[in-house]
Amino acid sequence: MGVGAAAGAAALGLPNVANAASWSSRNWMSSLPDSRSLTRMTIPGTHDTCSNNANNGTMWAKCHNWSIWDQLERGIRFVDIRLNGLQGTANEMGVYHGSWYQDIRYQDVLNACDNHLRNNPREVIIMRVKNENAGGQALGAAEFRRRFNFYLDHPSMNFRPRFWTNPSWPTLGQARGKIVLVADFANPWTVLQWSSGWNSFFRTQDIWDGNGQGIQFKRDKIIEWFDHAYFNQNAAEMYVNHTSYANGVWPSTNASNIFPTVRYYLDQRKTQRINFGIVPMDFPDYDTEVLRLLIDKNFI
Repeated sequence: MGVGAAAGAAALGLPNVANAASWSSRNWMSSLPDSRSLTRMTIPGTHDTCSNNANNGTMWAKCHNWSIWDQLERGIRFVDIRLNGLQGTANEMGVYHGSWYQDIRYQDVLNACDNHLRNNPREVIIMRVKNENAGGQALGAAEFRRRFNFYLDHPSMNFRPRFWTNPSWPTLGQARGKIVLVADFANPWTVLQWSSGWNSFFRTQDIWDGNGQGIQFKRDKIIEWFDHAYFNQNAAEMYVNHTSYANGVWPSTNASNIFPTVRYYLDQRKTQRINFGIVPMDFPDYDTEVLRLLIDKNFI
């Protein structure tokens, strides 16, 4: 059960309600109140969102079976987009896993998000944008910012109106129809800034390589961070709890071994209103019950 979490529910004022409301995966945010802050939610996400083809880096780089289009339709609302320069272009960027191009351009990612938000205007997508800075298409800090601004402001792209670029976590009402930018690249901008640890915006568990420690080490860290969020429901920062793990084993193998632990933990708390923050996963299709339990948390 984790560090006495169930016993602490009453003390924390967390209600125990038997059933979550019904929702549709493509627009599950739509019926939630405008006043709810994103930091008071449980938001399923994906790690290395566009790494869904073993031909683009072997099974060591493949993290998903679902494309980004599939993920958004199935309820994923945090995407992890890692960019290098797009070969043969002066202004564009492509999505990479390390030095491996994932056969999708950044404008394709933005168009997928834009289409989903046009069709579901009460939804919100949180996007971590990382300078992957790897391989022959690596970009320096200034060039990365220049190319990112190309996507925001060039007339052929013009995605700036779609982005939330304020330096604070919005409510659902403020962010509906928006991509909330989380910058994971060197910049002087007043926007939400990513942390793989702890800063004024995030409290993150992102242990992706246990330095030889086995799968139980990662399972324990996931449960520890769920419990940490449980007992800090009023934190100003967004909790992030990665279930993804490498450590010398294919991501698909680790996902198969991690999901039963995550599912058991969430199932034991399925009647409790808890905001766990963002939960980025590999292969969410391996256990769609986990995805359902995460989204359900917002309706209890």
